[in-house]
Amino acid sequence: MSLAFIFRMATREAVKVSIGQPVLCLHSGFQLLAADKALLMKLRKNTGYTFINCKKALEKFENDIAQAESWLHEQAQKEGWAKASKLEGRKAKEGLIGLLVGNQTAAMVEVNCETDFVARNEKFQQLVKDVTLATLAHHQNKNQSQTGYVKSVLVGDELNKLMMAEGSSLADHVALTIGRLGENMSLKRAVTLGVPAEWHIGSYVHGNISSQTKVSMGRYGALVIFQGGKDGERDTLGRKLGQHIVGEAPLSLGNMDDLPCGESETRLLPQTFLADPSRTVAQFLKGQQARVLDFVRFQCGETLGE
Repeated sequence: MSLAFIFRMATREAVKVSIGQPVLCLHSGFQLLAADKALLMKLRKNTGYTFINCKKALEKFENDIAQAESWLHEQAQKEGWAKASKLEGRKAKEGLIGLLVGNQTAAMVEVNCETDFVARNEKFQQLVKDVTLATLAHHQNKNQSQTGYVKSVLVGDELNKLMMAEGSSLADHVALTIGRLGENMSLKRAVTLGVPAEWHIGSYVHGNISSQTKVSMGRYGALVIFQGGKDGERDTLGRKLGQHIVGEAPLSLGNMDDLPCGESETRLLPQTFLADPSRTVAQFLKGQQARVLDFVRFQCGETLGE
């Protein structure tokens, strides 16, 4: 056997080994990649952050998904505050009204963004829900011992300082959402109500967005406080009054015996009732054996004081 033949055989075996070994490495690497991909998909579903940011977080914490998620939220928070500072001067007149009626209590909030496109985003809608829930919880905690009618109005910083159930402020939550969606946002205003047992709260939201929670959302919202009404018909009565308040935009309540002054009437009770144009609101209420005591109307984007 010649030396050249022995050399050629040895070379072939070396080539087989060098080809075979990477196949094993690629195979084991493919299994690892599949595990990474599963974690990546789970992290994206949990947080809603981009593929690149989720991948970076998993790599940073060696596939520890809990640490990766916590880090992503911290980074988004920081980025949100930075974006909030940059976007602060940009007009935010779109958004949603959030409304929630509880047990003898209610809260209505206005949260603004820049575009209707973002207002339709699930993350923005989640922000509106969270703000509404936190506002009602604040009212309930603050007025536990109150037995009469309690009405509170919150604007700007008063809203931003309210705390969510997990301990973060609403300002932090807004910053987090700004970091995710990249638009200026603000908490404009809120109203909370508490009524005694013999009073009732009616509500209506126009353009209501389908929601799996009790929080209603839309472009317009109204809360109406009333007494009386027929048994079994109070929910319908409250909704009809709320629809009228949204549609006719009264500025004051008026009195039951006020005479209407025509189409320019801005007092609620003398206005022609939307649900029954043959009667005024006052006349309709008399037929229902009911009396309106107060109301609040929000229109998204309106200038306060209008």
